[in-house]
Amino acid sequence: MTHVVIIGGGPGGYEAALVAARLGAQVTVVERDGLGGSTVLTDCVPSKTLIATSDLLTEVESSAELGVEVPRDVRADLAAVNDRVMKLALAQSADIAGRLEREGIEFVKGSARLVSAGSVEVDGRTIQADAVLVATGAHPRVSPDALPDGERILTWEQVYALREIPDHMIVVGSGVTGAEFASAYNGLDARVTLVSSRDRVLPGEDEDAAELIEDVFTERGMTVMGQSRMASVRRDGDQVVVTLTDGREVDGSHCLLALGSIPNTADLGLEEAGVVLDENGFVRVDRVSRTSVPGIYAAGDCTGVLMLASVAAQQGRIAMAHLLGDAVHPLDLQKVSSNIFTSPEIATVGLSQRKIDEAGLHVDVVMLPLATNARAKMQGVRHGFVKLFSRRGMGVVVGGVVVGPRASELIHAVSLAVSASLTVDQVADAFTVYPSLSGSVAEAARSLHPR
Repeated sequence: MTHVVIIGGGPGGYEAALVAARLGAQVTVVERDGLGGSTVLTDCVPSKTLIATSDLLTEVESSAELGVEVPRDVRADLAAVNDRVMKLALAQSADIAGRLEREGIEFVKGSARLVSAGSVEVDGRTIQADAVLVATGAHPRVSPDALPDGERILTWEQVYALREIPDHMIVVGSGVTGAEFASAYNGLDARVTLVSSRDRVLPGEDEDAAELIEDVFTERGMTVMGQSRMASVRRDGDQVVVTLTDGREVDGSHCLLALGSIPNTADLGLEEAGVVLDENGFVRVDRVSRTSVPGIYAAGDCTGVLMLASVAAQQGRIAMAHLLGDAVHPLDLQKVSSNIFTSPEIATVGLSQRKIDEAGLHVDVVMLPLATNARAKMQGVRHGFVKLFSRRGMGVVVGGVVVGPRASELIHAVSLAVSASLTVDQVADAFTVYPSLSGSVAEAARSLHPR
């Protein structure tokens, strides 16, 4: 029986463990913080739980448009919200522990260090292995000029200790994490300033989607400071002061740092074992999750391939399938779907406009505003669109963007089309419910019928 040791109990680790066990391997998972990793305990699950409350309040604010009167002083109890956040995170972690136990997977709580491809040391105990999967994740990047104190200057892992809604939350960083938290606290009725070093929020995302979300942010009272790079953040009593590189200062009650992530690869013995890291400390892997050392695989945020829980899980599954001789489909980043949980949400899959332009592909594109959709009108939805990309002359769907409420659900139809290389006619011919927001996906496909 093959013995696999998995270092890290996040999505890349526990999903790999389940696959390995089902394929007949003996599996040991080593995790120092708790099963589910940062995804479940401090990152994805907590943040999306917080956002769920924010989204509800945002819907309540627009209820008058639907003929519903609600008291003007409806507010969230942030202490209760954050208590619920952490309770749900721990419950999800316990569910994962139960799944692993039912599959006969050994769980060892502790800090692991790689000795070799066949040996892992956990707090002085040596575990022999036939193969090792490294799935140690990443942690928030901080700056020497903006050190978090856990009270007023915060990383995204520390915000759940807050007991009251901030008077003025300054969010530094306008990538996915920054945009999501800025949207969440704006929905919770905090005053929010978003400091962006680029000329627009979400600089790596679809341009139309990013422009729309910035317009929504501004419409809802958020201050968006473009081309404004942080120089430092300091605490001044019950206030924080964010100093920009041009000398301007922004005063607030709290500051959330969303400056990116650093891989958890230090002090693991990786380089001593021969595992190649890139200049930023990420583990280099191929499309089946192999590192430079035979028998050592890696998955998830520690690889920097694409920092999504779904990609981490898929990398872990692929690694175990490759190791244990099952059918393997190498990771294809051109078919990955992702979602940004702002309000409205931004979901994407497949090729983006930027990648299409860089590759010089000939595509047809259509963008339909949700405002023309009958169900959207009924629900009072004003912001959003469906955009599809198809290969010119062939009609094969190669990518798409959905902006709107529950875009994370709506994108699945487009994801299936991209994954299966369906044509726009095949997407359009599939029945949709009337009225429904998904009808706009079919309508967009119908508009791209090859001529």
